Amino acid sequence: MSDTSHSGSSARQRSGFDWQRWLPGLVTLRHYQMAWLPRDIAAGLVLTTMLVPVGIAYAEASGVPGIYGLYATIIPLLAYALFGPSRILVLGPDSALAAPILAVVVQYAASDPQRAIAIASMMALVSGVVCMVAGLLRLGFITELLSKPIRYGYMNGIALTVLISQLPKLFGLSVDSQGPLRDLWSLGQALLDGRANWPSFAVGAGSLVLILLLKPYQRLPGILIAVVLATLSVSLFDLGSLGVKVLGELPQGLPAFSFPWLSGIDLTEIVLGGIAVALVSFADTSVLSRTYAARMKAPVNPNQEMFGLGVANLASGLFQGIPISSSSSRTPVAEAAGSKTQLTGIIGALAVTLLLLVAPNLMQHLPNSALAAVVIAAALGLFEFADLKRIFRMQQWEFWLSFTCFVGVAVFGAIPGICIAVAVSVIEFLWDGWRPHFAILGRVEGTRGYHDVTRYPQARRIPGLVLFRWDAPLFFANAEQFQNTVLESVDQSPTPVQRLVIAAEPVTSIDITSADMLAELDKALEERGVELQFAEMKDPVKDKMKRFELFERMGESAFHPTVGAAVDAYLSESGVDWQP
Repeated sequence: MSDTSHSGSSARQRSGFDWQRWLPGLVTLRHYQMAWLPRDIAAGLVLTTMLVPVGIAYAEASGVPGIYGLYATIIPLLAYALFGPSRILVLGPDSALAAPILAVVVQYAASDPQRAIAIASMMALVSGVVCMVAGLLRLGFITELLSKPIRYGYMNGIALTVLISQLPKLFGLSVDSQGPLRDLWSLGQALLDGRANWPSFAVGAGSLVLILLLKPYQRLPGILIAVVLATLSVSLFDLGSLGVKVLGELPQGLPAFSFPWLSGIDLTEIVLGGIAVALVSFADTSVLSRTYAARMKAPVNPNQEMFGLGVANLASGLFQGIPISSSSSRTPVAEAAGSKTQLTGIIGALAVTLLLLVAPNLMQHLPNSALAAVVIAAALGLFEFADLKRIFRMQQWEFWLSFTCFVGVAVFGAIPGICIAVAVSVIEFLWDGWRPHFAILGRVEGTRGYHDVTRYPQARRIPGLVLFRWDAPLFFANAEQFQNTVLESVDQSPTPVQRLVIAAEPVTSIDITSADMLAELDKALEERGVELQFAEMKDPVKDKMKRFELFERMGESAFHPTVGAAVDAYLSESGVDWQP
């Protein structure tokens, strides 16, 4: 048996395809601990109370009948449990996807439910293929733009957005969403007008207090207890007659395999819509997966995350579902309920299936305000303030980057907000490279090496030699700045300059623009009687110098292994009397 296992492992290595890598759910199953089972089951049952109402609501917001939102809940959860790398992420219909789906559905199937679901399913297929291909091509590196301050800002913005979106439900009100700030203003006006349903608020607020009080006791499923008590209260005391809104009867039926196809529509619109959905869903999923991986001290695999998200979307599209994404409201519910693995999602999917089959009326008395309380409790757990205080103390610009992301999400929505923050982050990165630190180097008595003369005023400079260090890659944005700074350093030297040596160890790359600049700089220095040489240049950068025909122009003698070797060569060739 061991020989067979060994040969199978060897075969995988020879083929270059590791099935365990692409099927992380099987790896989790192999190492599953039975002690996790009660918590996963309890979390799955609690999660079910969220999966049903939001699945229906987001489907209707996308322009398709609500039951297809449940189909897009059941199938993707099962698919992601097998192919997804995160143990905690919950996938399903999402509010961020409703707008791009609806924009396409309305064009071709405004009043035809069957055409609407076919179009939405086609978009799910496109989104799935895009994400799967991106994962296979290892394009997950784009998530490296999402630094810790950006993730904090994003999650704080999401937490505030989710919290505000649930406040009207807590008061038994219906508010057309126009963004968090406008929703808050509309809620305030509704309360001043006396339109709040106070029995609904009492049920929701009581549920919220109970959840928060029971939260420290991890063995008690506080969310489940609160939801059950709220449901019983509405049913026993007939609170529905007082205007308390409840979930009502569930639609019935199970998803069936169906390849979506329609004639007479513009496939370009479907493809573009599917790509838009893929971008939105992966932006959400990448941030959530990194955030929860950090919380669980687990590694992040963005390529597998893309692939798992793609498989889940593909499965949704093939089983009468709509495009899906990770959920910033349902995932924290699963976490707060004690979820340990993706078995939570499987339990939730099976529970939704069971409800549709045998007990569609079981949750009809579940009050919407209690559901709002569950989401609000989860949102409160998403806020991060303590570490932001540390970031503010250590590096304020990163704090303000996080705040920019927070404001962007809160004002414009999740995707525009994070795009703003990433754009600011990229600008900051380019600024550092555009105007980097540089230094003139000298020798400090009693200290090895050569150091910045501005930090060590007592450093001795070598007559006729300028040691210049540039602390950044050379590229188009800083090439002119480099040239001007080098020439200024030569002009400001206390002694006539014979040679300038670039301490190039921090220079990790050059491009064609900076290569042409170096050729011009070499010529300009030569006209002044100054030799241009380099020290400690990395081999990959030197290879580029050869490809750009600079190495041959300057000669091999212009490249020194260390700054010390460059100084020794200068002293030997110039005859300058200077003791290191």
